[in-house]
Amino acid sequence: MNILGINAYHANASAALVCDGQLVAAVEEERFNRVKYAAGFPVAAIRYCLKAAGLTLADLDHIAVPRNPWARMGTKLLYALRVPRFARDRANAWATFARIPAILAEAFETDPKRIRAQVHRVEHHRAHLASAFFPSPFDRAAVLSADGLGDFASTMWAAGEGSRMSIHGSIAFPHSLGMFYTALTQYLGFWNFGDEYKVMGLAGYGEPTYLDEFRRIVIGDGANFRLGLEYFSHHRNGAQMSWREADKTPVLGRLFSSYLEGRLGPARQPEAPLEQKHKDIAASLQTRLEEILFEKLRALHLQARASSLCLAGGVAYNCVANGKMFRQSPFERIFVQPAAGDAGLAFGAAFYVWHELLRQPRSFKMKHAAWGPDYSPSEVRAAMEQRQLFEAGLDISELAEEDLVKETARHLAEGSVVGWLSGRAEWGPRALGNRSILADPRRPEMKNILNGRIKHRESFRPFAPSILAGAAGDFFENAHPSPFMTFAYPLRPKKRLAMPAATHVDGTCRLQTVEHDDNPRFWSVIREFAKLTGIPAVLNTSFNDHEPIVCSPGDAIDCFQRTHMDVLVMGNYVVRKPRSADAVQSPATASPQVSEVSR
Repeated sequence: MNILGINAYHANASAALVCDGQLVAAVEEERFNRVKYAAGFPVAAIRYCLKAAGLTLADLDHIAVPRNPWARMGTKLLYALRVPRFARDRANAWATFARIPAILAEAFETDPKRIRAQVHRVEHHRAHLASAFFPSPFDRAAVLSADGLGDFASTMWAAGEGSRMSIHGSIAFPHSLGMFYTALTQYLGFWNFGDEYKVMGLAGYGEPTYLDEFRRIVIGDGANFRLGLEYFSHHRNGAQMSWREADKTPVLGRLFSSYLEGRLGPARQPEAPLEQKHKDIAASLQTRLEEILFEKLRALHLQARASSLCLAGGVAYNCVANGKMFRQSPFERIFVQPAAGDAGLAFGAAFYVWHELLRQPRSFKMKHAAWGPDYSPSEVRAAMEQRQLFEAGLDISELAEEDLVKETARHLAEGSVVGWLSGRAEWGPRALGNRSILADPRRPEMKNILNGRIKHRESFRPFAPSILAGAAGDFFENAHPSPFMTFAYPLRPKKRLAMPAATHVDGTCRLQTVEHDDNPRFWSVIREFAKLTGIPAVLNTSFNDHEPIVCSPGDAIDCFQRTHMDVLVMGNYVVRKPRSADAVQSPATASPQVSEVSR
């Protein structure tokens, strides 16, 4: 049974393929068209998924689309009477989604009659819930989805058991934690789609001095919440996402009102300096989100009567809040899959069809994020030849596996910044050891080097460590697994100076725990680095520069050549630029000893 999930005409357009209950492939369209958060129809992502499974459109039994125009129809109709543009936009969207088979046939230049798959429309938040629970390791769990808006709802919660979920409740538009966070992100001068994670990082530099005001912006109501709508404009003007056809980049209009500016002061202009006031507003925003979220989780624990929790939706990317849930809620285990945002709707919709509609038992557990394209040694070499790397005066070696791992670790220990492409591309927005930029976390100056010379981004932005799973408890106050870099934990006080380049100003790290069986090559590099330095972790950030994470060897070479990275590792090739005069020197704190770390 072959089920194709498609997230289309929405930010993070993506596709996922589930065959007989097993995820075979999943990837975002942005990895191919090189447009961040790409919307539109994910033709390239669908083509890859079918190729990975050796299938054609004619082999599909079901197509799952995470949008249901009939959900909350009464509420939508009432809103349409007040905002006529909403009715027009909804009608256009319904007509487009009704043509999915025809759009597929046109994109693949095939006869529509050859597509025999049944098309299912899965409500947005049900797809999110399915993406959280069904690939989790839990047989029973509470499940929560929270984001900006989908099918006229912002939040939904359920109890999952076995291969079924029972929905316990939802919160409808215009009340939304996602809209709340995005509106204040805009107010703080970050207007690009997806900038919320910048504000989450900025919050660590401030104090929640505006918390009383923020408790009026979002009002707790027992287990639920509502927005103080006078602070917002989305309920009056609509909250429609749009994108320019030329590049399909999502754009959101202004979500906050002039009343909010009257209460907090004029909004920061994007190029204006960041003052302490802005940092304190960010901290107040983060604190209020956490208060509402934790109150909701405590109520959900009583409803679901489960000790495990699964999260999805854009709010689930708030790793700072996620890391505190173990102290602020009764849940003992938490699962957040790597594509918890809207890209994950594609495989959530597919698994919803498999379990909820077809009533099939669960057999898949997501242990890694490597569901995207892989490239053969000949394809790697062809990309190097096409871009004339062998004639560019670079030091290029082709090494056996053991030598490559040791060479990479040595470069890192000596202060090199390493671009790393290995295996299949990751599913979701995090680089997890397959499409990563790696560096030495011991060097305090490495944060500024990466932000300024490689990533070309704001200086306050933090980086993350990837640590051997067996060593996490030695360094962090919480050793709960974080394989997808979705939790931030405090470093133990005695380890605060161990990895300064990967530690945020508040003493926390958004860590990735790496298991040998999930990524043997990446695990081995970290292990070799530990033998050289005594630190069983490397700094890991996404392999990109103001673009989607690289996918192909060609993407990696292009990024390597236009930035100040020192070394590029692709497959079994190690490419090194000539050592510059200002290369980072080895820190005096380096130690050859390493404590024993279990697999």
